[in-house]
Amino acid sequence: MTSPENKRKELEHILSKENFVKISATIKMLRDESPFGGAIGLLVAHYDKSGNSSIKRLIREFLNDLKDQASCKEVIDQIKKNIKPDTLRMLVSSCWQSDLDYAGYSSDFAELFLTGDYMTAIECFTVIESSVHNMTRSKRDEVIKMIREGSPAVISDKTALSLELISVLE
Repeated sequence: MTSPENKRKELEHILSKENFVKISATIKMLRDESPFGGAIGLLVAHYDKSGNSSIKRLIREFLNDLKDQASCKEVIDQIKKNIKPDTLRMLVSSCWQSDLDYAGYSSDFAELFLTGDYMTAIECFTVIESSVHNMTRSKRDEVIKMIREGSPAVISDKTALSLELISVLE
């Protein structure tokens, strides 16, 4: 049996070679088991720096299909890193597409909703909206307060989106 550290090093090595066939086979293998610690981070980092659209598609599809609830924390950790805007949007999008429960991270998505660009805000809106049924009333109130206090007083492109998000949470 291979240790998680060895698996991480092996994945890092495979990704560094940019060999589509090997990366594809490795991602297929990752789909058949729960991702080991660090796998999501390596895949996101590779997505962020790669110019290969086929490899990026494989990584995006893998993240969209995550089924292990324990993966949520690592995904959130990656969202908090300094990554390119398109990588960030892809990662947030994967949260609602995976159907995992991100209700416990709704404050993180609310913060990103407020600080991110419009397209990222839409993705955050969708994650929060899909998690609302798993949120406690106090968590909903906390997110509503964050949105109300963090929304700009000046009318912006996110004003209507903010009001709609508050409506969904109420």
